[in-house]
Amino acid sequence: MTIAERVNRIIDQSIGSERTTGAVVLVYQDGKPLLERAAGLADREAGILVQLDTIFRYASVTKPIVATTALAMIDAGLLGLDDLAVDHIPWFRPKTASGAQAPITIRNLLTHTSGLLYDPALELLGADKALTLGLGDTDLNLEENFSRHNDIPLAFEPGARWGYSFATDILGAIIAAIHGGTLEDAVVHYVAGPLDMRDARFHVTDVSRLAVPYADAALRPQRMPDPWIAGEDAAWRTVFSPSRIFNAKAFQSGGAGMAGTAHDVLKLLETLRTGGAPLLKPETAAAALSNQIGDLEGEPGARFGFLGALIVDPQAAGTALPKGAIQWGGVYGNTWFIDPAERLTVVSMTNNAVEGCTGAYPEMLRSAVYDRGSVVRTLR
Repeated sequence: MTIAERVNRIIDQSIGSERTTGAVVLVYQDGKPLLERAAGLADREAGILVQLDTIFRYASVTKPIVATTALAMIDAGLLGLDDLAVDHIPWFRPKTASGAQAPITIRNLLTHTSGLLYDPALELLGADKALTLGLGDTDLNLEENFSRHNDIPLAFEPGARWGYSFATDILGAIIAAIHGGTLEDAVVHYVAGPLDMRDARFHVTDVSRLAVPYADAALRPQRMPDPWIAGEDAAWRTVFSPSRIFNAKAFQSGGAGMAGTAHDVLKLLETLRTGGAPLLKPETAAAALSNQIGDLEGEPGARFGFLGALIVDPQAAGTALPKGAIQWGGVYGNTWFIDPAERLTVVSMTNNAVEGCTGAYPEMLRSAVYDRGSVVRTLR
C-alpha cells in the first residue's frame, strides 16, 4: 500500500466517524505531490465541501511564518539575534522574579526561552487588565495588551529553560516597529509576497472560502460558539473567538492571528527544507530547522529550533516521526512536519479544534505516512 493509499484511508475513517469535519492534507516528497486531498465539509450545516483552496484559521501555524519574517530581517541586517526586545519596543519591560528588568533577546523570543508563558500569572493582574493571548477577541493594540505583562514577573529567567508562549506576538511587535506599518505589511514584504502565498494574511482574503470552525464535543464536533473554551480534558485550554479574524481593531497576533490555505503553508515549508531561497541565506534556513536550545528540554523527546520542535527521541515524544523531523501545529486544527532526511513535507489542515492539532488524528496521519513507524525510503 502506498503512502497516498494509507493516508487516504485515515482521512476517510476520520471524516466518516466525524472525528474531523473537513480536512486538507498535502504530502510532498522531493517537491512532488504524493497526495493532495480535500475531504469533508467546510460548513457542515450549509453542506459546503472542503476544497484544496479552502481557507483555515492558522492559529500557531502563524508562528513559522512570522519567525521566517524575522529571520529574513536578520539576514538583511535590520535585526540581530542578540538584540534586546526592549531596544525595539521600549514599552515591553517585563521583570524577573527579583524585580530586575528581564534581558529578553530576539533569540529568546524565537526559541521560546524568554520566560514568557501562555499561562502567565494572570491572577496578579486582575480581570480588568487580563492579557489577550492571540485567539480571543479584543480591541486592544499590541502595546495596550502586552505592556500589561510589565506588572507581573516572568515565569523564569530568560534562557534558563524552554516554555511555550506568546513570545512570537512580541516578536511580531518588533517586526512591525522596525518595518513600519503593520505586521502583515512586513510578512507580505519578506515572506508571503515573494512566495506567492496569496491567502496567508491577518485578514480573510475570500470569506466564501473560509472554513467554519468546529469545537470538540462528546458526540460530534459542534459549530464553534463565540467565545469557546476547550474542555478540561483538552491538551490546550484557551479562549477561542472565531470572529476575531474579522475585527480590524484586534492586534495582529504573530503567534496565532493568520488565516490561509494549506498550499500557502507548504510553499514556506518547502522553501525552508530546500535551503531558504529566495527568503533566507542557506545557513539561516539550516539553523531554523536545527536545535537552538542546546540541552534545555522542550516538549518530551524534542528540542526547539526557530520554527518548531525537533524530534530527538521519537519514543519519548510518542510519535511515528523519525529523529530529525521538525513539526508544530495550530489549535484550530492544524499540523505540519518536515522530514529532511526523507525529503518529506506534510501539511494537515482541519476545521476541528483541538482534535486536528493535539488529538489522535495528527498522529494517525504520521503513522500512515511512515507505515506505523517504518521509514519510507522510496518515492511512491
